[in-house]
Amino acid sequence: MAYLPRPLDRAASDALAARIAAQFEQRGFGFWAVEVQGATAFIGFVGLSVPGFQAPFTPCVEIGWRLARAWWGAGYATEAAQAALRFGFESLRLDGIVSFTVPENFHSRRVMERIGMVHAPAEDFDHPLLPPGHRLRRHVLYRISRPA
Repeated sequence: MAYLPRPLDRAASDALAARIAAQFEQRGFGFWAVEVQGATAFIGFVGLSVPGFQAPFTPCVEIGWRLARAWWGAGYATEAAQAALRFGFESLRLDGIVSFTVPENFHSRRVMERIGMVHAPAEDFDHPLLPPGHRLRRHVLYRISRPA
Protein backbone atom coordinates (compact mmCIF):
# COMPACT_ATOMS: atom_id res chain seq x y z
CA MET A 1 0.00 0.00 0.00
CA ALA A 2 3.04 2.28 0.06
CA TYR A 3 2.23 3.48 -3.46
CA LEU A 4 -1.51 3.84 -3.03
CA PRO A 5 -3.21 6.80 -1.35
CA ARG A 6 -4.61 4.77 1.57
CA PRO A 7 -5.52 1.25 2.65
CA LEU A 8 -9.03 0.19 1.74
CA ASP A 9 -11.57 -0.35 4.48
CA ARG A 10 -14.27 -2.99 3.99
CA ALA A 11 -16.68 -0.60 2.23
CA ALA A 12 -13.99 0.65 -0.19
CA SER A 13 -12.82 -2.92 -0.84
CA ASP A 14 -16.39 -4.01 -1.59
CA ALA A 15 -16.81 -1.01 -3.91
CA LEU A 16 -13.61 -1.96 -5.77
CA ALA A 17 -14.88 -5.54 -6.18
CA ALA A 18 -18.17 -4.18 -7.53
CA ARG A 19 -16.33 -1.95 -10.06
CA ILE A 20 -14.25 -4.94 -11.19
CA ALA A 21 -17.39 -7.06 -11.63
CA ALA A 22 -19.05 -4.22 -13.58
CA GLN A 23 -16.07 -3.99 -15.94
CA PHE A 24 -16.37 -7.70 -16.68
CA GLU A 25 -20.09 -7.25 -17.32
CA GLN A 26 -19.67 -4.15 -19.52
CA ARG A 27 -16.41 -4.91 -21.33
CA GLY A 28 -15.70 -8.62 -20.96
CA PHE A 29 -12.47 -8.05 -19.06
CA GLY A 30 -11.18 -6.81 -15.73
CA PHE A 31 -8.89 -7.86 -12.91
CA TRP A 32 -8.58 -11.59 -12.28
CA ALA A 33 -8.10 -13.09 -8.83
CA VAL A 34 -4.66 -14.69 -8.52
CA GLU A 35 -4.23 -17.92 -6.59
CA VAL A 36 -1.19 -20.06 -5.84
CA GLN A 37 -2.24 -23.63 -6.41
CA GLY A 38 -1.81 -25.69 -3.28
CA ALA A 39 -0.75 -22.68 -1.20
CA THR A 40 -3.53 -20.13 -0.85
CA ALA A 41 -6.83 -19.25 -2.43
CA PHE A 42 -6.11 -15.55 -3.08
CA ILE A 43 -2.90 -13.52 -3.23
CA GLY A 44 -4.20 -10.49 -5.13
CA PHE A 45 -5.32 -9.53 -8.59
CA VAL A 46 -3.90 -8.91 -12.06
CA GLY A 47 -5.62 -7.90 -15.26
CA LEU A 48 -6.90 -5.24 -17.59
CA SER A 49 -9.11 -2.25 -16.91
CA VAL A 50 -10.16 1.08 -18.32
CA PRO A 51 -8.92 3.94 -16.13
CA GLY A 52 -11.69 5.96 -14.51
CA PHE A 53 -10.12 9.36 -15.15
CA GLN A 54 -9.20 11.66 -18.03
CA ALA A 55 -5.56 12.07 -19.05
CA PRO A 56 -3.73 12.82 -22.31
CA PHE A 57 -3.35 9.04 -22.96
CA THR A 58 -7.00 8.10 -22.28
CA PRO A 59 -9.16 6.42 -23.38
CA CYS A 60 -7.02 3.34 -23.08
CA VAL A 61 -6.74 -0.08 -21.51
CA GLU A 62 -4.42 -0.44 -18.56
CA ILE A 63 -2.71 -3.53 -17.20
CA GLY A 64 -2.29 -3.59 -13.45
CA TRP A 65 -1.61 -5.81 -10.46
CA ARG A 66 -1.83 -5.78 -6.72
CA LEU A 67 -0.41 -8.74 -4.78
CA ALA A 68 0.00 -9.34 -1.08
CA ARG A 69 3.55 -8.47 -0.03
CA ALA A 70 4.31 -12.06 1.04
CA TRP A 71 4.05 -13.06 -2.63
CA TRP A 72 6.27 -10.36 -4.14
CA GLY A 73 9.44 -11.46 -5.91
CA ALA A 74 8.21 -14.94 -6.80
CA GLY A 75 7.30 -14.11 -10.41
CA TYR A 76 3.53 -14.31 -9.93
CA ALA A 77 2.84 -10.73 -11.07
CA THR A 78 5.00 -11.20 -14.16
CA GLU A 79 3.43 -14.54 -15.07
CA ALA A 80 -0.13 -13.29 -14.61
CA ALA A 81 0.61 -10.00 -16.41
CA GLN A 82 1.98 -11.93 -19.40
CA ALA A 83 -1.30 -13.89 -19.52
CA ALA A 84 -3.26 -10.63 -19.33
CA LEU A 85 -1.25 -9.16 -22.21
CA ARG A 86 -1.87 -12.27 -24.33
CA PHE A 87 -5.58 -12.01 -23.59
CA GLY A 88 -5.61 -8.30 -24.45
CA PHE A 89 -3.76 -8.71 -27.72
CA GLU A 90 -5.06 -12.09 -28.92
CA SER A 91 -8.65 -12.18 -27.65
CA LEU A 92 -9.55 -8.50 -27.38
CA ARG A 93 -7.35 -7.49 -30.36
CA LEU A 94 -6.16 -4.35 -28.57
CA ASP A 95 -3.57 -2.29 -30.43
CA GLY A 96 -1.81 -1.19 -27.26
CA ILE A 97 -1.88 -1.38 -23.48
CA VAL A 98 -0.54 1.06 -20.89
CA SER A 99 0.52 0.80 -17.28
CA PHE A 100 1.44 3.48 -14.77
CA THR A 101 2.73 3.91 -11.25
CA VAL A 102 4.64 6.36 -9.12
CA PRO A 103 8.32 6.74 -10.07
CA GLU A 104 9.53 5.15 -6.80
CA ASN A 105 7.57 1.91 -7.31
CA PHE A 106 10.55 -0.01 -8.68
CA HIS A 107 8.93 -3.42 -8.14
CA SER A 108 6.02 -2.63 -10.45
CA ARG A 109 8.27 -0.88 -12.93
CA ARG A 110 10.43 -4.03 -13.12
CA VAL A 111 7.33 -6.10 -13.85
CA MET A 112 6.41 -3.65 -16.61
CA GLU A 113 9.87 -3.99 -18.11
CA ARG A 114 9.91 -7.81 -17.77
CA ILE A 115 6.67 -8.08 -19.76
CA GLY A 116 8.09 -5.90 -22.54
CA MET A 117 6.61 -2.53 -21.69
CA VAL A 118 8.64 0.60 -22.41
CA HIS A 119 8.70 3.78 -20.34
CA ALA A 120 7.32 6.75 -22.29
CA PRO A 121 8.89 9.67 -20.33
CA ALA A 122 7.20 12.33 -22.45
CA GLU A 123 3.85 10.95 -21.24
CA ASP A 124 4.59 10.91 -17.51
CA PHE A 125 1.74 12.71 -15.77
CA ASP A 126 0.22 14.06 -12.60
CA HIS A 127 -2.61 11.72 -11.54
CA PRO A 128 -5.81 13.78 -11.80
CA LEU A 129 -7.50 12.01 -8.86
CA LEU A 130 -4.80 13.15 -6.44
CA PRO A 131 -4.50 16.77 -5.27
CA PRO A 132 -1.53 19.01 -6.13
CA GLY A 133 1.31 18.41 -3.72
CA HIS A 134 0.25 14.85 -2.88
CA ARG A 135 3.34 12.63 -2.52
CA LEU A 136 1.92 10.10 -5.03
CA ARG A 137 0.60 12.50 -7.66
CA ARG A 138 3.43 12.13 -10.20
CA HIS A 139 3.19 8.95 -12.32
CA VAL A 140 5.32 7.29 -14.97
CA LEU A 141 3.64 5.80 -18.03
CA TYR A 142 4.68 2.60 -19.80
CA ARG A 143 3.37 1.29 -23.12
CA ILE A 144 3.35 -1.89 -25.15
CA SER A 145 1.93 -2.47 -28.64
CA ARG A 146 0.38 -5.58 -30.07
CA PRO A 147 3.06 -7.73 -31.67
CA ALA A 148 3.01 -7.71 -35.46
